[in-house]
Amino acid sequence: MSNLSAAARFANVFGRARRAAIGMIHVEALPGSPKHRLPVSAIVEKAVNEAKIYKECGLHGLLIENMHDVPYLNSEVGPEVVACMTAVCQRVKQESKMPCGIQILAGANSAALAVAKAAQMDFIRAEGFVFAHVADEGIISSCAGELMRYRKIIEGEDIMVFTDVKKKHSSHALTSDVNITETAQAAEMFLSDGVIITGSTTGLPASNEDVSTVLKSVNIPVLLGSGVTPANVLSYPSQLHGMIIGSYFKKNGCWQNDVDRERVSEFMNKIER
Repeated sequence: MSNLSAAARFANVFGRARRAAIGMIHVEALPGSPKHRLPVSAIVEKAVNEAKIYKECGLHGLLIENMHDVPYLNSEVGPEVVACMTAVCQRVKQESKMPCGIQILAGANSAALAVAKAAQMDFIRAEGFVFAHVADEGIISSCAGELMRYRKIIEGEDIMVFTDVKKKHSSHALTSDVNITETAQAAEMFLSDGVIITGSTTGLPASNEDVSTVLKSVNIPVLLGSGVTPANVLSYPSQLHGMIIGSYFKKNGCWQNDVDRERVSEFMNKIER
């Protein structure tokens, strides 16, 4: 692993230390999932086309996710998901030449690391890194110990692991006596390369107070993970390292829809100004 700090590694990968805009590619439903319809070749091409839009509009990175694979499995996915996500990620990385990450829902973090290693991705987004919580899929147990050892085993220490804290679509009653700053500090102690703060559900913004307090509490990058729009993006602290944007970039602001070039361009024009 590099001797650089997590913040310095972030800046090296994204070419900037602050407000890196990361666009979501929601891969169409994969083989084996109830909504699967398209051949794998068409799934790959659609992802590549969305990556081209993001690159042409000036985004700083991409995050590829199997969000159409509802209902999600809990922490373990089949080899068909790993194989198909590898095919998608390899092409997107090769065609875009952008910083790229992957998330495999739900909480399939070791599988995501394996794909990232094979496809030469730059980061993964991991759920359930520290402290258990109850999600739609059931109890998501903490995985930091196993995940970071697996990263070491596969010689993937150049792959950054960004971790959700008090994540969306989850109940945190099990850890109601542990606040978000304490959770973020635990993630940092357990070698997270950055923490992600979200609203309560997809498309809802994170609390500005949560973002501010976490920024003051950890020395690793802090990213927004939901609900970012042109209307609120400049209200967040300038020290914020990154923003993962999905719903706003889609037609009518709905994550299930295709990427809307006009929305992406409008957003990037605003933050670049």
